[in-house]
Amino acid sequence: MLLLFPSSQQARRRQGPSGRYDQVMILAIVALASIGIVMVASASIAVADGKHIGEFYYLKRHLVYLGLGTTLALVAMRVELKFIEKFSLPLMLAGMAVMLAVFVPGIGMRINGARRWLNLGVSFQPVEAIKLILIIYLASYLVRHKQAVERKLFGTVNPLVVAGLVVISLLLQPDFGSSALIIAVTVGMIWLGGARMRYLFGMAALTTPLLAAAALSEDYRVRRLMTFLDPWKDPFKDGFQLTQALIAIGRGEWTGVGLGESVQKLFYLPEAHTDFILAVIGEELGLVGILVVLGLFALLVVRGLMIGLKGVELGQHFAGYLAFGISLMIGLQAMVSAGVNLGVLPTKGLTLPLISSGGSSVLMTCVMLGVLLRASYEIYRAEDARRMAVRSESTRHAEEVVS
Repeated sequence: MLLLFPSSQQARRRQGPSGRYDQVMILAIVALASIGIVMVASASIAVADGKHIGEFYYLKRHLVYLGLGTTLALVAMRVELKFIEKFSLPLMLAGMAVMLAVFVPGIGMRINGARRWLNLGVSFQPVEAIKLILIIYLASYLVRHKQAVERKLFGTVNPLVVAGLVVISLLLQPDFGSSALIIAVTVGMIWLGGARMRYLFGMAALTTPLLAAAALSEDYRVRRLMTFLDPWKDPFKDGFQLTQALIAIGRGEWTGVGLGESVQKLFYLPEAHTDFILAVIGEELGLVGILVVLGLFALLVVRGLMIGLKGVELGQHFAGYLAFGISLMIGLQAMVSAGVNLGVLPTKGLTLPLISSGGSSVLMTCVMLGVLLRASYEIYRAEDARRMAVRSESTRHAEEVVS
């Protein structure tokens, strides 16, 4: 039909409501990814050279995953959200199966005492996928059970139980940082979905002791907590990472020592191109560089939350809740990563989204942002449809008055 009647199809498209991808979010995403490329190149050269794998190994790897992630993000931006919503439960079940697969010998990989990776030819962290899958499931649940979430205790408890199953599988790996992040995002989404505060406070009173017990159940977690409280007590062992990060940020002062001129990345600061890349930014670009990065994250997150609120107001609840969840996930992970680098939070092992070098984390962050941009498209399309309906009603009313 398009071939037979192209002009009429085009006319209908022009007359119908049109969506658009939020330009402010796109600019923030591109800016963060660009900074990430530059800083991964700067922070990883010494590490790669020391391992004799080529100076630009980590940069090339980062660019490959960023390119794959961008491709998947473009695909996600073209997929209707109603299709994603339809398969939210199968996605959740598949995600849980993949999470448990890390414990299967021959499939799961143990690195540094943790079983967090799958051997798929290349290593892949299922937790990066489950973050998005859980947000999709929670958004679908909030749409389907809106009244129960707003009025009943069990409406609040049910999604927390699902998130709790994910958290249990993460604690067994173990991965306490991602567990805390998922709990925070889940509670945030349920609250934004209309849950009563007394229910959330009641659940927090029950779960906080369990989380505290989990945090203190392993010796390495206790050491991290004690190190966080006083990293200079043992600066050459347990406090080494944090003290070196603080030294790097202190050296940078206001404007930094210059791009590529970091000393701490030369085998002093562990994980300089991943978990502690913000410390390298602080050393090379100073407080100004850190504020620019945090400002871009704040712009992206606030814009996402505003679009989510607009979606809920327009009746695009699934798109709105997706925007809430993804914005919270990106914002909280960035906040925790920055807090660890600045010494205001215990070490969690979370990367800085779009900035840190990574494989599965970079890939799934791009997909997550693609879904967020798709949500913005559909919300703006709904806004345009409402605007057209109001204009049409005004025109019809004016014609009735004239006649």
